Amino acid sequence: MNKHLSMRSGNPALSSSTFKNVATIGDEKMSIEGTVNKTALSLLLLMSTASYSWMNPSVGLMMLGFIGGFIMALATILKKTWAPYTVSGYALLEGLALGGISSVFESLYPGIASQAIFLTFGILAALLLAYKTGVIKPTENFKLGVFAATGGIAIMFVLPWLDRSKVKSIRYKGIYFKIAIAIFVVSFIVLGYLGLLPVTPLRTILARIFTITYFLFFLLMPFYSKWEKTKPLPDRVS
Repeated sequence: MNKHLSMRSGNPALSSSTFKNVATIGDEKMSIEGTVNKTALSLLLLMSTASYSWMNPSVGLMMLGFIGGFIMALATILKKTWAPYTVSGYALLEGLALGGISSVFESLYPGIASQAIFLTFGILAALLLAYKTGVIKPTENFKLGVFAATGGIAIMFVLPWLDRSKVKSIRYKGIYFKIAIAIFVVSFIVLGYLGLLPVTPLRTILARIFTITYFLFFLLMPFYSKWEKTKPLPDRVS
């Protein structure tokens, strides 16, 4: 396995030493298509047991799923040659755990679990289809792009907690916030423009500088939004 790829994985069952001292069996090699097929099979196994525990929620089944899945994960990490069998067992057991706990949350917060399930399984199924048909090529740049896009979405989720200002409308915010958002907008436009141009040493330096200023808008928000003086809010008629 390519060292660069292996070092990027956070999976303890897929590290830089995973394929060392492993005997080759047959002439079949690992491929994207084979990985997609096995991932799809694991997804189907997980969905089957998750559906059962969703319709028949039980603490015993959830505990069996959590404990059994943990044991299967350890077995996969410590004895990687067992992976063809332990991965399927892990998918079945985790389905019991996830289906049961999703049913509990659905009863407490109607709609939240069903939406999460359809989105998660739907996105995974769509990605598997895109990989299998060759629409998506698993290059390093693509993976970095997915990471950056996911990070951008995550920032939007935590943004309400970053803003420590007493006012929420930009009309009443202080000068610090307005300067910060102006730099943010300029950085966004410049980065978008540089992305359309051929790579040169100067443009690379500029891209790095404006990437820093782009993310500083979020990283420094808890400080400048708290320290700045805001305009007084007008009296509201209730």
